[in-house]
Amino acid sequence: MSRKVALVTGCSKGGIGFHLCERFAEQGCTVYATSRRLETMDGFKHSVEKRAMDVTSDDDVKLVVQSILEEQGKIDIVVNNAGAIAIGPLLDVSLDQARKAFETNTFSVLRVAQAVAPSMVERKQGVIVNIGSIAGHISGPWAGLYCAAKAAVHALSDTLAMECKPFGVKVILVAPGGIQSNISANQAATLKLSPTSIYKPYFDRVYECMYASQAKGSMPTDEFARHVVAKALSPNPPTYMSLGSNSRIVAFLHWLPHWLLLWIVGSIAVWKKT
Repeated sequence: MSRKVALVTGCSKGGIGFHLCERFAEQGCTVYATSRRLETMDGFKHSVEKRAMDVTSDDDVKLVVQSILEEQGKIDIVVNNAGAIAIGPLLDVSLDQARKAFETNTFSVLRVAQAVAPSMVERKQGVIVNIGSIAGHISGPWAGLYCAAKAAVHALSDTLAMECKPFGVKVILVAPGGIQSNISANQAATLKLSPTSIYKPYFDRVYECMYASQAKGSMPTDEFARHVVAKALSPNPPTYMSLGSNSRIVAFLHWLPHWLLLWIVGSIAVWKKT
């Protein structure tokens, strides 16, 4: 049997995508790692092909996907992992920031899926893995854009799973909880509030939200990658999986009455001024 070919987006060193590539390679796959800049992907221990690709660019995505298909004749698995957290009070964010959040976290998923799926449909096999978030299930203060973008990823994934099933293409939605990565550190320097923001007294609460996924108890990235890759390579992959810190809590909260859910989430030290 030929080796599985996996394409992973958002593979900068220290992140989830980087560890997914390592794990796919360990399992004998031919792996293509992508990021906007090649130098951000230095340090792979295993044999991994690196490609520069901006997931917000139609041309970039089409060119990279086509080059892999020309080299390998197929793409068995694609993992839509590229993304960026978007932290800040909704009343403060600009529409440009909102568009950027959805371009990076949501539209990129559809863009890559549309580029890869035709070749999978032709072969009547393939797996599309979309990395969502438990934030896509339950919204919280200070992370409204990120929650909304990931909720949209969840909706897209559910629909893709139904629409692709007749053609032998499977779709897995992964909703991580807290996973150790560099996603917070990469965005921390850009966090600021307007001098006229009504939320200035709560800046420390907003900053804490930036690092919520990296709190004590977050799952090691290599452990997360091991679980996801095992499911992606299994003969009958699930349509949904959630793991990482707080994933079980969110699963429980999701069943509460909506008013109670909002009260609980909105009351956990959010409005305590510094």
